[in-house]
Amino acid sequence: MKLISWNIDSINAALTGTSTRAEETRDVLHKIADEKPDIIAIQETKLSQNGPTKKHFSVLQELFPDYQVAWRSSVEPARKGYAGTMYLYLKKYKPTVTYPQIGAPETMDDEGRIITLEFPDFFVTEVYTPNSGSSLKRLASRQLWDDCYREYLQKLDQQKPVMVSGDFNVAHEPIDLAHPETNHHSAGYTDEEREHFTQLLAVGFTDSFRHLNPDKEGVYSWWAQRVITSKQNNSGWRIDYWLVSDRIAGKIKKSTMIDSGKRRDHTPIKLEIDL
Repeated sequence: MKLISWNIDSINAALTGTSTRAEETRDVLHKIADEKPDIIAIQETKLSQNGPTKKHFSVLQELFPDYQVAWRSSVEPARKGYAGTMYLYLKKYKPTVTYPQIGAPETMDDEGRIITLEFPDFFVTEVYTPNSGSSLKRLASRQLWDDCYREYLQKLDQQKPVMVSGDFNVAHEPIDLAHPETNHHSAGYTDEEREHFTQLLAVGFTDSFRHLNPDKEGVYSWWAQRVITSKQNNSGWRIDYWLVSDRIAGKIKKSTMIDSGKRRDHTPIKLEIDL
């Protein structure tokens, strides 16, 4: 089974935009389509509460004709056109799709951050974890989110094995970012966020990339979009993950990044697993 996950940073821009960045994003979508994955998880869709438009569906149908679409948008009282997630999965599959509420603080449960697909023998779920924000304004709420989310994944894992992907907005260890020494108190690399990620792994989950590449340095999934040289200099962070239940970690065949070319921001991550 092949699964791909990507924080796309606005699917509207990707599907209908005319800028150079939109073209770069569409190039990446074509790369994903060429991979012919079983499942594609997309974060930060930034769609309206009504979801994809007819134009969006038309373009998606052209790119991914063999796939069914499931989506979740941010709804009031949360901000409009914010966060959001989506799945594309081959039509031959018939998963049960759920849009869980996890008891998260603030408006986080209304921001469209989680979708779960239930299959007969396993779950596939994705997350767009809240960013702690500039000046760490949301760090306290982020920690509560992490607790709620960990409990949610534990409940899934008690039923059947889980594969979970997404933008977790945390670089776990110093090896997971280019400049740990200068980012110690930055959002995504605080002691609190890293400890909560450690706790998540400790309750029964394996970081698939690090499982296969325990000492590999310089491999990242995100480069700052606003810093023109971030990708040229490989000044990146690994904040996007495929995690799997510990009991199926031995079935992982590949966990890697898909080259997104010159496009800065997130790059897609791929998991191949023999279930």
